[in-house]
Amino acid sequence: MKNNMKPYDPLVNKTPKGQPQPTSYWASTIKLPKPNAALKGTQQTDVAIIGGGYTGLLTAYYLATEFNIDCHVLEANQVGFGASARNAGFVLKGSGRLGYSAMAQRWDIDTAKGIYAEFTEAVARVSGLIKQHQISCDVQDTGYLKVAHNPKALAQLQAAAGFIQQHFGDGAEFIDRNTFCDQYMNHQQAFGALRLNDGFGINPLKLLLGYKQMVQQVKVSISEQSCVLEWQQEGGKHRLITESGELTANKVICAGNAYTPKKFSPIIDNKYLPILSNVIVTEPLTADELQQAGIYTSQVTMDTRILKYYYRLLPDNRLLFGGRGAVWGKDSANPVYGQRLKMALDKCFPALKHKVIAYNWTGWIAASFDDMPHVFSQNGVGYSLGYCGAGVSFSSQAAYRLAQSMAGVPQPNLPLYRQPLPSHPSSILPFGQVKRLGQWGYYHYGWMKDRFG
Repeated sequence: MKNNMKPYDPLVNKTPKGQPQPTSYWASTIKLPKPNAALKGTQQTDVAIIGGGYTGLLTAYYLATEFNIDCHVLEANQVGFGASARNAGFVLKGSGRLGYSAMAQRWDIDTAKGIYAEFTEAVARVSGLIKQHQISCDVQDTGYLKVAHNPKALAQLQAAAGFIQQHFGDGAEFIDRNTFCDQYMNHQQAFGALRLNDGFGINPLKLLLGYKQMVQQVKVSISEQSCVLEWQQEGGKHRLITESGELTANKVICAGNAYTPKKFSPIIDNKYLPILSNVIVTEPLTADELQQAGIYTSQVTMDTRILKYYYRLLPDNRLLFGGRGAVWGKDSANPVYGQRLKMALDKCFPALKHKVIAYNWTGWIAASFDDMPHVFSQNGVGYSLGYCGAGVSFSSQAAYRLAQSMAGVPQPNLPLYRQPLPSHPSSILPFGQVKRLGQWGYYHYGWMKDRFG
């Protein structure tokens, strides 16, 4: 049956209710289970969790297993709808948009080390959950390649490698252009690369469904097709009203990330910008095509552009390639954005110009206005926001910290956990148009900067 609903835009639509599942490559690799029943009648819980993605499910898991706290997950559509099933499946030691030297400049080196430790623990946490619960999610070879797109970026990568080695004592390998093209990929726009040794690729939908199974095994309720339409606070309690039920809770966690509507809770309203990401996946490459393109690795890869491209070879030898999508949600399905990604792919790997794109989809990511994720709670309401598209790993650590905060456990003294999301300076003006026009201008600036300097 054809779905005639307009594409969801968090700055336009009041709710994400009733939206279809994405037609992604990931959705073709595994069949979704039958949806859980929607919330019915009036129910109670200690902690209500809004959003059934990585953050929401793992927060529920840790609340139940670490602290024996009763919780209930409300998912607007079906688990697998949001960003957790639309991303590129990059498990990286990082989140937000700040590099470690920039963190040290903004705060100090000890703070940068503390954040680095949290990001390191996040990667280990995801890996540990996969192994402990035997989640079959197509884990690929370890290694994260950051590709310099011009000589200036190459110098910056060399400095970054030195900074990481000096201050964190971790594996940061600088790779010159010839070595990179001969041993990793014959990338026609690469000037060299930085390699970190503990990133890896996964199938994000399979990982998400593995998390869902973990949560259900510890008897936590997950209500699907249960979009929160109204949120009332009375007598120290929170009433979350859906189409067919009402959940009363002592505390609430907002885990909808970029899929949260623009007016939802004063604690997060006007404090992040939803940005569309676009991903394409080719038909499978033959052995000859791989050789001609010069692709010798399946390690996750990203370049140094302001408007970054990210890519990796999938287990069935398809090439995934992603970048920024449309500015306005109404334009998200316009095929021109997938075509632009294919043009960028062809410039990197000219031998693949003939290759057909088999999948093209979009998803919203959340950018904070200080370029850092924030995991914060106040007066019984918590959230984690601002992954900037790199939340596959850090969402696990954020969930663990959110569960701790709901249980009254003190958080590390780091900006990630001690500072709320900052508001945008233009929050007194019409939010959607101001932010989107600014985003449009930034994209044009980024395009010029990436191309000319």
